Amino acid sequence: MPDSERPVPARRRRWRLMCTAIAAAAAVAAGGAYAGQWWPFTSRQPVISPKAVAQAEAFLADWAGGRTESAGARTTSPDQAQTTLRNFTAGLDIAAPALTAGAASAAKDGTVTVAFSAKMPVAGLGTWSYDSQIPVRRQKDGAWKVAWDLSLVHPHLSSTEKFRLQRQDTAIPPVTDRNGARLSADANPSLKPVIDQIAQRAGAGPRGVIERIDRASEEVTGTEVRFGKEEGAAAGQSIRSTLDAKWQAAADQALAAKADGKDAALVALRIDNGEILAVANSPAAGFNRALSGTYAPGSTWKIVTTGALFLGGAVKPGDIVDCPKYLTVGKQFHNVETSEFPGATFTKNFTESCNTGFISLRGKVGDSELGEVAGKYFGIGQKWNVGLPTFDGSVPTPGDQTEKAASMIGQGRVLGNPLTMASVAATAVSGSFHQPTITSDGEDRTTTSALPGEVVSQLRALMRATVTDGTARGLAGLPGNVGAKTGTAEVSESAPNNGWVVATRGNVAVAVVVEGGITGGSSAVPVVRHLLEALPHDPS
Repeated sequence: MPDSERPVPARRRRWRLMCTAIAAAAAVAAGGAYAGQWWPFTSRQPVISPKAVAQAEAFLADWAGGRTESAGARTTSPDQAQTTLRNFTAGLDIAAPALTAGAASAAKDGTVTVAFSAKMPVAGLGTWSYDSQIPVRRQKDGAWKVAWDLSLVHPHLSSTEKFRLQRQDTAIPPVTDRNGARLSADANPSLKPVIDQIAQRAGAGPRGVIERIDRASEEVTGTEVRFGKEEGAAAGQSIRSTLDAKWQAAADQALAAKADGKDAALVALRIDNGEILAVANSPAAGFNRALSGTYAPGSTWKIVTTGALFLGGAVKPGDIVDCPKYLTVGKQFHNVETSEFPGATFTKNFTESCNTGFISLRGKVGDSELGEVAGKYFGIGQKWNVGLPTFDGSVPTPGDQTEKAASMIGQGRVLGNPLTMASVAATAVSGSFHQPTITSDGEDRTTTSALPGEVVSQLRALMRATVTDGTARGLAGLPGNVGAKTGTAEVSESAPNNGWVVATRGNVAVAVVVEGGITGGSSAVPVVRHLLEALPHDPS
């Protein structure tokens, strides 16, 4: 019988099975070790040392903080690093770099590289942003140091190329009024911030470039970043505004003559298209409170409240709305000088600016209705594209009944300024909101609806009656069909009230606020009267 066919003894069979099992186990173990990278013939992944990353982050912090000596000491070439970092920031007018560390990686030779983003604010021009990375290597003494190289400051900085800042013409081009007359901040100090902002909006003003140049020849080899608009106004080219030189001069003179040295602001605009004719501030320097101020508009806001009441059919001009001295809604509200008009009509409440009468009607409008009407018909709270930075009003939904009562009379969290309130007056007497503009490129992105004709007629009549028989009597006798609404806005328990007035005549709407003016009739009305007396005719 052949050997292959002979029976295998039991002992031998057990031995073969044992050897097979051992071999299989070894194979499985080897495979698992390979998959888990334990096998001695596979390479290990490089390790990222936390100490290396910390050194890179500390280097960035020292550089950003202007501690160039300390930053240099963290590198392999302290003196060169310190000099380069100092020259880089000073030579390019970089005041406060913002350097943010990013992801870290490690190479086979042990070098840890930390990426970072740089935002370099160049004085008067803008921010230069770029990305770079910092190599960190372990030294013979075991310490980690930034491996100094020019390219870590910026990838294009090298032994053959450096950077140069070139500032270009920053002259502000002439700004003219609607008729082409040049506007001067010397003649009208209120216009200095306005003129500067108009020019910058048109692309004029500071421009510059950071160039890459050859260290040996000083020839330009490339451009890193440009600042300012290349398509801006050309040198000598004027920028036309909607302002009217005569109205602007008269506005400045009115504040100087009648604001009694108090902080005050005035805006005049055309009713038919929203073009701004005058922007005046007192004091002239500093904050442009006329366009960007945030004030409680006080009782001038009752124009909007009245619009909401009329739109909802909640009240008519002849309806009796009692006007007591006080009314408590969470807190006590009162009228100016605690006046009262028992059995008054709604018209009397409007012309005498009765707070308690208006507050008593709060249940006739929804909690969010004032804000909805203000936005839908008057454009308040929408984003206006005036041509300059502006605050376009705010009417938050009241949080409780006390806040709702306050919002009925232009207090609480309702906010506006002379720009928004001049626009409210213009909308009330015309029926249509026209986004205010001060330059021709102010694209209107608002969406509004026209007020019903009956509501417009009623608002006109109420504003006219306020001049002939109400709190704006100081405007009576002026030529033209002048309408107005005064306002007295509380600021705090310890500060005097702000005085307000909005007025319309012909195709012009005006709004004035006098801080600490006590009442609108005593402080703001004289300013408007001075303005309208100086300019008896509408602008062309």
